[in-house]
Amino acid sequence: MIRSFSATDIGKKRKLNQDYVYVSEDPIGNLPNLFVVADGMGGHNAGDYASKCTVETLIREVRGCFEKNPVRILGKAIRIANDQIRRKAREDESLLGMGTTVVAATCLGHYLQVANVGDSRLYIVNNGIRQITRDHSLVEEMVRIGGIDRRSARNHPDKNIITRAVGAMDTVEIDFFHEELKPGDLVLMCSDGLTNMLEDEEIHAILKEQVSVEERAQMLIDAANYNGGKDNITVIIIDAFARK
Repeated sequence: MIRSFSATDIGKKRKLNQDYVYVSEDPIGNLPNLFVVADGMGGHNAGDYASKCTVETLIREVRGCFEKNPVRILGKAIRIANDQIRRKAREDESLLGMGTTVVAATCLGHYLQVANVGDSRLYIVNNGIRQITRDHSLVEEMVRIGGIDRRSARNHPDKNIITRAVGAMDTVEIDFFHEELKPGDLVLMCSDGLTNMLEDEEIHAILKEQVSVEERAQMLIDAANYNGGKDNITVIIIDAFARK
């Protein structure tokens, strides 16, 4: 039995929440469930529009898709969302330059299928914490080629520059991950408003607290805000092996 909880918070510094979150523990089209976090970018309300439009388009396309393979279902939906964002930006100059990250997941029994564009993240947490997605960011690329170390990357001035986003280009490149889930595993999906404020070890410590998933989600948001809350904060916690 799947149990999940989602929460989003504007944070301490922003005037608008450009994150968008969606959770369905029930089937959506040919997927048994669906979880999505999107973190919009763009001036004024463009980032807000990009994340909302992307998630709503993704849900609609998943619901109507006849494919059976979850990679094809999610991939097709994200590509159509990319086309939609590009078209809307051409039609309305106030939306030019908008885009959004998206991380989407579905639990298939003991397996998790993930699709990712941008630097919102998905982790699997148990005795340790393991980041499954790979950030599509300038700083992450610098770490990968050995230009800077992981510790320096955390406070790098270009940390917010992402190299992939839904709506950024005419075609969107999507990463897919297929992971086995074991009893005791929790799945965490989040925007960078959480991970820029908390170290992975701090996130792990909160998620290991013996309280409800709702309380743990709020504890994560509270901790991110306590550390500065410089961005919108969105989390989804999924327990794929919850007891009835």
